[in-house]
Amino acid sequence: MKFDVAIIGSGPAGLATAIGAAQRGLSVHVFDKQPGPIDKACGEGLMPSGLSALERLGALKHLDRTETAPFDAIAYVQESGVRAIGKLPAPGGLGLRRLALSTALRARALEAGVVLHQTGVRGHTKSGVGVELTTDTEAFTAGVLIGADGLHSPSRAREGLSGPAAGLRRFGLRRHVAIAPWNRMVEVHFAPGVEAYLTPAGSQRVGVAFLWEDGALQGDVGFEGLLARFPAIEERLRGVGFDSTPRGAGPLMQHVKRRVAERFALVGDAAGYVDAITGEGLTQAFEGAEALAAVLPEVLARKGAVEAFAPYEAAAEAAFVRYARLAKLLVWTAQRPRLRRGVIGLLARSPGLFEWVLRRAVG
Repeated sequence: MKFDVAIIGSGPAGLATAIGAAQRGLSVHVFDKQPGPIDKACGEGLMPSGLSALERLGALKHLDRTETAPFDAIAYVQESGVRAIGKLPAPGGLGLRRLALSTALRARALEAGVVLHQTGVRGHTKSGVGVELTTDTEAFTAGVLIGADGLHSPSRAREGLSGPAAGLRRFGLRRHVAIAPWNRMVEVHFAPGVEAYLTPAGSQRVGVAFLWEDGALQGDVGFEGLLARFPAIEERLRGVGFDSTPRGAGPLMQHVKRRVAERFALVGDAAGYVDAITGEGLTQAFEGAEALAAVLPEVLARKGAVEAFAPYEAAAEAAFVRYARLAKLLVWTAQRPRLRRGVIGLLARSPGLFEWVLRRAVG
């Protein structure tokens, strides 16, 4: 079987790219060995520009709104309880359960004519006629292959595009609690060596995520042990039931040499990742998917030539540099408690400054 675009991975980046390509009249097949909808450890917050991208994809209408919760602001909270609150640009953000997002994107992909395969891709080779995929069930031929297979992307490794394993080894852990959100904001709490992120993720759900550096914490780094490092959060959640099991991810930082090769491109986390501290993972995925889908007709017309990917590579690099600078700055600041307390104290006294920073950061 031959078609235009094969995508490995049915996460948000893979499905968004598939929808964008199908909207341009291309035949698209997505491969993932996991049955959908697919869950993953992530912050589950969608910033304004990411929300706009989801609407352009036509997926918002498929979202179960009981599985979402709007938020209007970001709060940074010190150990002392001092908090800086910055309002987001209109229309604000949306917290949404990852499973609900996956369900909506899958529904929109099928509506757009995308073919979904529940099978893994064991390898791929290139020829003059396209990319030959070997799956767990049969062989396929595509004009171009997209790797959207996550942080530790096997397709990236097969193409030799993985960069050196360097930089901080940061890890994340996420779980949900069954409680109505008590405000319309994402709260970021700080403790020595670890941050906690509270995100409204449904009418009766709040996501609780932790990020920390390898070796920075002594003792229990399970969910309960991490929660105990934040007494105010622990007290608020005392007696509240859980709505999911813990899910982890890491190491988070992933380097790539480039995002494109002949008849091949990376998108989403597979295309490089720094840290979840900015909360822009989903937004980055959707914006990258839009930029990649836009060039695919020209890429196919030029038989997968690397040069045809150039507009995508440029757009993805510009977006990544903006995100990476902010992520590295925030991590660097979080590692220096005295500096971090001073910065958050300044933002608490100057909410207008905080809102200016947010406008520049999230659009």
